[in-house]
Amino acid sequence: MWRVWLLFDPRRVLVGLFAFLFVLALLIHFILLSTARFNWIEGPTAAAPKASAMAAPASAFMLPSPTADIAKA
Repeated sequence: MWRVWLLFDPRRVLVGLFAFLFVLALLIHFILLSTARFNWIEGPTAAAPKASAMAAPASAFMLPSPTADIAKA
């Protein structure tokens, strides 16, 4: 294992490792800031008001049955 450090300069490897970890940490933090739940700067946002259950009849969301087309023909 010690021969690996004869191939690579330990200072460059450590600088590269720390730079990679720093960029990864920034990326993770910005991804978390873009979510509503984990945004610690603006705080949790209020949930959107729920739509009323009586807003539309259930038949508005139902597809017509295939037998309805046969009956019309």
